[in-house]
Amino acid sequence: MVVSGGRRCPAAHPEDPTACVGPVVVSVLDAAGAGADGCEHHGARLLASLDRGRVYALPDASQGAAIRVFKAADGLRPFCWVDGPRVEPSQLSRAENRARHGLSRPDAPPIPGGTR
Repeated sequence: MVVSGGRRCPAAHPEDPTACVGPVVVSVLDAAGAGADGCEHHGARLLASLDRGRVYALPDASQGAAIRVFKAADGLRPFCWVDGPRVEPSQLSRAENRARHGLSRPDAPPIPGGTR
């Protein structure tokens, strides 16, 4: 599916003002298995906002689409389109939380006190 004509992919949050970047290539699932298909841009933004979310490439996706979304989500804050102070672990990106705790790997154990 290619998103055009002002429409956005199903992974785009209603309050996120950004346009899609490219076709729908990934499926992002939450911890319960509910999810939405999306472009890489909105897939990453959705994944960054979920606790224990997962991303999978759709059959027609280019090689590495899910990995690109996973890596992009690592550096995004949850609900990154919302302005305001962010000091709690649940309000920071996974990369920021790892840096705060001296961890460097994306597969490091969860941050104590974090909700994501």
